Amino acid sequence: MNQADVQFYKENGYLLVKGVFSMQEVEEMRTAVENIIQRAARAKADANHAWQGDYLEPEQLKKLVLKGFHDVHYHDASFTRAATHPNMVKALNGIIGPNVQLHHSKMLVKPPSNGAAFPMHQDYPYFPHRDHSMLAASVHLDDADMENGCLCVVPGSHKQGPMPHVGAHYLNHKEHPISSGTPCPAQAGDVLFFNYLTIHGSDVNKSPRTRRNVLFQYRDASDVPTENVHFDWGMGLMISGENPDFSRARPNYRIVE
Repeated sequence: MNQADVQFYKENGYLLVKGVFSMQEVEEMRTAVENIIQRAARAKADANHAWQGDYLEPEQLKKLVLKGFHDVHYHDASFTRAATHPNMVKALNGIIGPNVQLHHSKMLVKPPSNGAAFPMHQDYPYFPHRDHSMLAASVHLDDADMENGCLCVVPGSHKQGPMPHVGAHYLNHKEHPISSGTPCPAQAGDVLFFNYLTIHGSDVNKSPRTRRNVLFQYRDASDVPTENVHFDWGMGLMISGENPDFSRARPNYRIVE
């Protein structure tokens, strides 16, 4: 990370960092993803997480598949190592600052030929925060391009602030088609960082190749949620630096037996 990278992120709301993870680390995470899917199937917890809505024709929508699970760092230690990886921390320190927290993690797998699309949206409605420091770090476990549904972003859209969403928190697809975004092709081991106000989405995986990504959501340790709409056990884990507010060292929760 250099000052030009930081400035690019501030101006455009996203930044692709090449080669954050080695191929050995990528392969470990690929194996972990496959094992999670198998364990979920055995536990009868597997499901199709494709987005629903009117952004695609119903006949097309029902054919699409997306595998997605939250909090993957609780399922496999390779993701705990990835979340706190020195290369990841360096990038986060440049973008967010010295004090960084993990909010949550998740994996997204678009299978070949019918991997589901993500309509254009902001992540803000899912977990709004006061200072808008929240960002996603999308770790690519496969080479991604438009053919297999790489992420598309609208540069500078984070400066517009929160926008009205429809359905399950996506933008009106007639006003914000996926084609309005700038494609962000990447290679396995690369990480795409983007602010949670940056408009983004991805098209259907039309290729014979799988597209696997792991997303880590991070925030400045001093940034706080404005609504109690998203809670994950262990959110707020310090990735870098210190928590400046002792009273906010952990989420306000109550254990119910």
